[in-house]
Parts: sequence; C-alpha cells; structure tokens
Amino acid sequence: MWSFSARLGKFSAGLLLAGFLSACGFHLRGEYNVPFGSVYVSAAGTSQIAKRLQRELTNSPTKLTNAVKDAEAQLNIVDERRDRLILSLSGGGRVREYQLKLTVRYQLVDNKGGVAIPTSEIQLQRILTYDDSQVIAKQQEEALLYLDMERDAAGQILRRMSAIARVL
Repeated sequence: MWSFSARLGKFSAGLLLAGFLSACGFHLRGEYNVPFGSVYVSAAGTSQIAKRLQRELTNSPTKLTNAVKDAEAQLNIVDERRDRLILSLSGGGRVREYQLKLTVRYQLVDNKGGVAIPTSEIQLQRILTYDDSQVIAKQQEEALLYLDMERDAAGQILRRMSAIARVL
C-alpha cells in the first residue's frame, strides 16, 4: 500500500514533468490550420503522398474539392520518387544494408494564380538492414519504412501550408 508521502511525491514529479514540457514549447499536434477554405490536390499517376494528403485534409476544417475551379488553392505534387541504394556489402558480396530514399516535389498555387509555396523538395531517407534468410520480413519492413516516410513528407507539406497562414 502506498503511503501518502509516496503518492504526493509521484504527483509532484508528474506536475514538474508537465511544467517542463510546457515550458519548452511542447504541445500535441492538433489539426493543420491551412489558410484556405478549400484545396484541390493534384498528382500524376498513383501518388501515395497525394492520397495521404487528401486523407489528412479530409480530417481537417479545410474542404477537399474534386475540381480545380471549386478550390481556393491547388496543391500540386510535381514528382514523387523512391530509390533503394546499396549502402554496404558483406565480405561475400551480399547486400547488408540499403538506403531507402523518398523525394517529393510540390507546389501550392492560389486560385488567382499566385504561388503561395514555390516548387519545393522534401528528401527523406531511412536505412534498411538486409538479411537473405528473412526476405519476406525485410520486404515488409521496407514497406513500413516507406509508409513512415510518406507520413513524414505529408506532415511536412501540411505544416508548411499552415506556416503560410501566419504570413498571409
């Protein structure tokens, strides 16, 4: 059974931790405050980033439109590229590590043709250790790493869009 002083000590430690977190500017990520009431997301082909951005915008106050003419802004995913490079080899010439890269180029234009965000590029990379005896597991790990990079890229784009809200 906990004594009163032990409970008070734990409560004080929790309160102190909360104070430190708020003092350093930490806060939970909430909705993205995009400065446009409606956005159209365009991309060539089957862009995973565009799909993720559409999903994120659907869960925000910003309306996602199906036509450019109905939108206050158009987010163009200009290019999305995935690369897998050999990073290291074993003494026997087998791959030991890959470097996975995701490069996304995007631009945000308002409905008057003004460029709100000029063509910008996000480059993300992760390292994948590889083992020939675990091919299926490593394929799944690679897919998860790309998914993580997609989330990160979409979040960076939305945070950049939110940052221009303070400028406009």
